[in-house]
Amino acid sequence: MTKARTAKARPARAAKAGKTDIRRINLALQGGGAHGAFTWGVIDRLLDEPDIEFEGLSGTSAGAVNAVVLAHGLMEAGRIGGQAALEDFWRRSSRGGSVWSPVSSLPQGVIPGMEFLSAATYAAFDTMTRTFSPYEFNPFNVNPLHDLLSESVDFDALRQHSDTKLFLSATNVRSGRVRVFETGEVSADVVMASACLPFLFKAVEIDGEHFWDGGYVGNPALFPFFYNCQSRDVMIVHINPMVRDEVPKTAPDILNRINEISFNSSLLDEMRAINFVTRLIEQDWLKDEYKNRLRHILVHSVHADAALLDLPVSSKFDVRWSFLTDLRDRGRLEADRWLEANRDALGKRSTVDLESQYLGLPGPRGKDGRQTRDAPVLAESGSD
Repeated sequence: MTKARTAKARPARAAKAGKTDIRRINLALQGGGAHGAFTWGVIDRLLDEPDIEFEGLSGTSAGAVNAVVLAHGLMEAGRIGGQAALEDFWRRSSRGGSVWSPVSSLPQGVIPGMEFLSAATYAAFDTMTRTFSPYEFNPFNVNPLHDLLSESVDFDALRQHSDTKLFLSATNVRSGRVRVFETGEVSADVVMASACLPFLFKAVEIDGEHFWDGGYVGNPALFPFFYNCQSRDVMIVHINPMVRDEVPKTAPDILNRINEISFNSSLLDEMRAINFVTRLIEQDWLKDEYKNRLRHILVHSVHADAALLDLPVSSKFDVRWSFLTDLRDRGRLEADRWLEANRDALGKRSTVDLESQYLGLPGPRGKDGRQTRDAPVLAESGSD
């Protein structure tokens, strides 16, 4: 669906929104470089739905970028503003990023053999970053993302805006722990910290502490939703594949798979904790005085695994506009498929089986193949 058609259709759909119960959900957005444009597409499609709103946004790296740009757009002009802000940001990224991208910007799909040149330029770049640190090859810490964010987002106004709750994750270099920055703390530097790949950029200093990409310890962090948001629905937009059927053989593919596994590990830990609490409740191991401190979290996910399976590692640095809009369209399609199959589950039940999809265990399912239980997690005393 093109932007023109989306904008033209929206007034008719918005007219029906008043007759529909609003479903507030929390979005958990993974990082993945240029593949974050897939997440742009997912969000863009969800914004077409007048009865779906976002209460909390948790993001890491490219997910943090999408989160702040979306929150800014929503603050400025509602859902139409959110769509416009995301498109404007990714268009600006394409224009500015093409100067810095290690992937050749030549028309790979038009001129035969250009894909090999792209792979070669990326390989040379990758070798350099494994040989020299950013303190050596990038002593002035040049990163066009900072200026791009400052031009695209009014951080001063965003810090004072509470309609959409932000939770951005970064890795504390000294302690190795996750630091979650909330709405009142958000700045361009915070987003830069969340997206700071240590092989490319110097650690970002905030309040005397240094931070790297949040993907190492929270990609993305889910626990802030449990303690700060009323909505029980958490939708995870996956960029990093959970499963790959083939064993990687080349050095870049091996390193990429290592990164995927490490960047998914913190999410798996949170899923394991949620599943553990679920079993505590179902097997009635909790004393009565503790049962009212539990909430049932409804988990949903939109996966990029199949949609991005054909893309090489180097494509995470590809910022050609044609490529970014292709990723956007793939994201819109996956979100559309999810809505078609699962939208009625919002507010009612989980649409993922935690045990089978995340923990590799045989999960409980009913005759219709659906998960037969929700996913409770610990909440603050007095929460619903």
